Amino acid sequence: MIFVTLGTQDKPFTRLLETIEHALCEGVIQEEVIVQSGYTAFTSKHMRLLTYCDQQQFQHYMEEARIVITHGGVGTIMTGLQMGKTMIAAARLAQYHEHHNNHQTQLLEAFEKAGYLLYLKDFATFQQVYEKAQVFHPCKFESNQAHFLAMIDSFIQANASLK
Repeated sequence: MIFVTLGTQDKPFTRLLETIEHALCEGVIQEEVIVQSGYTAFTSKHMRLLTYCDQQQFQHYMEEARIVITHGGVGTIMTGLQMGKTMIAAARLAQYHEHHNNHQTQLLEAFEKAGYLLYLKDFATFQQVYEKAQVFHPCKFESNQAHFLAMIDSFIQANASLK
């Protein structure tokens, strides 16, 4: 199963769903596709569309998915990384009125460079990126949370005597 999540951004991301729909019609994708569509109104004969998923549903679909296709939202990407999921991510772009700016491009470039996901930069290359996803194994994500907390604690301890 493929889980597509467009997040809760209040702007549609129709381009991505049109691309996936085309891949389904062409037989590129031959498995069930479940979509958390958010604000993207879309009709499909091939995908199961859910406007909203509660946390439990979202977790279930993320766990069950063989591949996760997502927008460039940090929350979904971090969840997928922690689960070791193969992810294809596409940036919402301002020029298509999908976001206010293009910050997701920088985020996805960095995550791809680190080996965490496949960045769908050009929607015309979806089939090639999807084929790469069949054999792609994301790098294991190591959280720096403990390191950052230790740095903050050290800073506080070092500066506590300055009062």
